[in-house]
Amino acid sequence: MAPPAYEHVRESAFTPDITPIVLAAHRDNYEIIKILLDRNASIPMPHDVRCVCGECVTNTGTDSLRHSRSRLNAYRALSSPSLIALSSKDPILTSFELSWELNYLSNIENEFKTEYEELTKKCQDFATALLDQTRTSQELEVILNHETGAQPTGEPGEVIPTAERMTLSRLKLAIKYKQKQ
Repeated sequence: MAPPAYEHVRESAFTPDITPIVLAAHRDNYEIIKILLDRNASIPMPHDVRCVCGECVTNTGTDSLRHSRSRLNAYRALSSPSLIALSSKDPILTSFELSWELNYLSNIENEFKTEYEELTKKCQDFATALLDQTRTSQELEVILNHETGAQPTGEPGEVIPTAERMTLSRLKLAIKYKQKQ
């Protein structure tokens, strides 16, 4: 018996902004995220909430709620601890910056305020969890004194005097980004 001549309508349980890597990041599935990143999948940063590019103007004019929802979906994926750990050279800095941006968005996009606040907390918790993984005070010292973009000084194994190494750059950065935890 021949199959019925139905018109094939492509239906999906997800909106077009939910790509495989976005879905894996929403689920915080480390293995799938790693496979997709190894195959050059990426999640582009959403446009600014006040962006006036042609694409944003069109999307906002067509369905502003859907446009806002797609931005939220992207940020929900970008705040995945597994994605941050796998894709960032400096996961603590990435968490700080993302948390700062999400906090800003929670004040701008009132319809998703609660969701953005939850994502802000998620990023802050991830940065704290990374610090919790330190095993020695020396490891903690290295993390707290790490300067973004700084080149290592001295030779490997060289002991740098305590006064020179106690800049607490990370701690100052946490204060700047209002990371209370």
